[in-house]
Amino acid sequence: MTGGRDRDPAGRPRQARPRDALGRPLPYDAEGVEPVSEEPLPPLETLEAARGLVREGRPFSAHEVLEARWKAGPDEERALWQGLAQLCVGLTHAARGNVTGAARLVERGAGRLGEYDAGAGPTYGLDLAAVVEWARARVREAR
Repeated sequence: MTGGRDRDPAGRPRQARPRDALGRPLPYDAEGVEPVSEEPLPPLETLEAARGLVREGRPFSAHEVLEARWKAGPDEERALWQGLAQLCVGLTHAARGNVTGAARLVERGAGRLGEYDAGAGPTYGLDLAAVVEWARARVREAR
């Protein structure tokens, strides 16, 4: 930590504190979950990694994997990756007990995915309507 803020060797701000499975920072000396790489993966690997993380109860980490893809991917796919990431943030809020925030984020992601699905962009084998309904059901279950 330098100047009151965690930084990587290149001087960029980076959180050095460990995090729990839902992305909450833990004390520096605590053991958290394994962080995910900030390097973007190819689309199908991104989806596989995100699915695995959600299954493990780590939707926050899944969001980070999807966010890396959206920032590195082509502009025409931005709504796909952002929408999926927002669903994961919604799932994170639901798991943390913030059902109102969860519903808002899932609906925001659903809107992006609906717009994207109306176009001709690749979905990499995803049924976006089914993914959205699955996320909505998880939020309903959290109530």
